[in-house]
Amino acid sequence: MDSSFTTTASLSESDSRKATIAAINATALYVLTYLLVQGLFQLATIGMATRMGISSIWHLSRLEFPIADSAWWPSAVIAVYGIGPALSLSIGLAAAFWFWKRARLQRGLFKLFLFWVMLHGCNLALGALAVDTLTQSGVWYVPSWLFMAGNAVNVVLALLAALLQICLGYVAAIAFLHSHDSITLMKHSNRRRLLLGTLVGPWLVGSLVLAALQWPEQTLNEQLRVLSMLLLIGPVYIAATNEAFEATVPLPGKTRVIKSLLVLLVLALLTWRLGLHSGLHFN
Repeated sequence: MDSSFTTTASLSESDSRKATIAAINATALYVLTYLLVQGLFQLATIGMATRMGISSIWHLSRLEFPIADSAWWPSAVIAVYGIGPALSLSIGLAAAFWFWKRARLQRGLFKLFLFWVMLHGCNLALGALAVDTLTQSGVWYVPSWLFMAGNAVNVVLALLAALLQICLGYVAAIAFLHSHDSITLMKHSNRRRLLLGTLVGPWLVGSLVLAALQWPEQTLNEQLRVLSMLLLIGPVYIAATNEAFEATVPLPGKTRVIKSLLVLLVLALLTWRLGLHSGLHFN
């Protein structure tokens, strides 16, 4: 047997194994960071509602405010529906700052954790504004009650939010590449495998996991926010495909499945499902 063929086959199997491991880790981080940012979004909203004297119920996929529409007043609407997106955007910006100033030159998965926090934080602010305008609910209430200038203004703001999200996706491409340590996967010849396994795959599989977690209560708004994430992922994919950057940190660690990460993911999913299955009441 030709020894060069054997070596090539061995390398191919090694590359595939690394790609699979990277995909597993990236998917776990996608779901965990969603639960983190979404959980903080919901808690901030509940906290603001409680401060305003409004009761709330936290369900698997939504918050319910058991008061009549006529009982709301402008400042309460703006505060309650605005605090979540404001916090999410702040978390995303803080993660971006931490990533670029400190984490990108260090090895390990913490960089990828921060990358997904950035994207989820952005999507729960800008993406949510864009898609909630379609259903005229959620974040849409904020500009609607803040400006009270008709839905045309709300639509313009939604379009601007979507455009800004797309632009940020292109900017985030270099951060995506910095978040990976594998010398093999970072080769430009393996760029498509890297993008499919650790960007598109986590979004697709992670979204299915979250849909199962929130079944049968997943709202239309939540489904649309899954799609609005493509306004970030699409530009990242396009820009990273054309980016020649291949560098990694010095002495990168071995590509391996982080078992503690998977255990944490299972615990987080069980806690979310069991804790919110019947709804948590806040008065």
